[in-house]
Amino acid sequence: MSAAADVDGGPARDGRPGGAPWLDEHEQRVWRSYLEGTQRLWEHLGAVLDADGDVPLQEYEVLVRLSETPGGSLRMSELAHALVHSRSRLTHTVGRMEARGLVERRACPDDGRGVLCVVTDEGRAALERHAPAHVASVRAALFDLLEPAEVDALGSALEKVAANLRG
Repeated sequence: MSAAADVDGGPARDGRPGGAPWLDEHEQRVWRSYLEGTQRLWEHLGAVLDADGDVPLQEYEVLVRLSETPGGSLRMSELAHALVHSRSRLTHTVGRMEARGLVERRACPDDGRGVLCVVTDEGRAALERHAPAHVASVRAALFDLLEPAEVDALGSALEKVAANLRG
């Protein structure tokens, strides 16, 4: 399909693929700021946890999600959905964590096909060790920089995006 063809094969509106309007200069600046800001934030938060070397950010997020549930467990499918990870990616992450004693996988008592991921005492201890530095770095790198109205606007905007894409 040529760049001047629409997704249905017809000519594109405004000569653009699919006929979608380009981002204007302001939207492009906001989009690029969002991309750079989120990437740098994740890189920074990961570096803080990597300094201790035993729980990468991806694993820390698994521990957080599990610790927030009754019984410290979630079905693997629910955990993958909550973390916005593929089941395959989560399976590999949980496998590494299980090998280090941070979590266990168990059969779901109400569904023989389901698998629960359960935080262990060692996983809770790791979370408790890392939480103060993680929270301090989130606060310093994000919330301390923003005015309360900006925090509200950011939260509202991202909630809309997430709800729209959650389907």
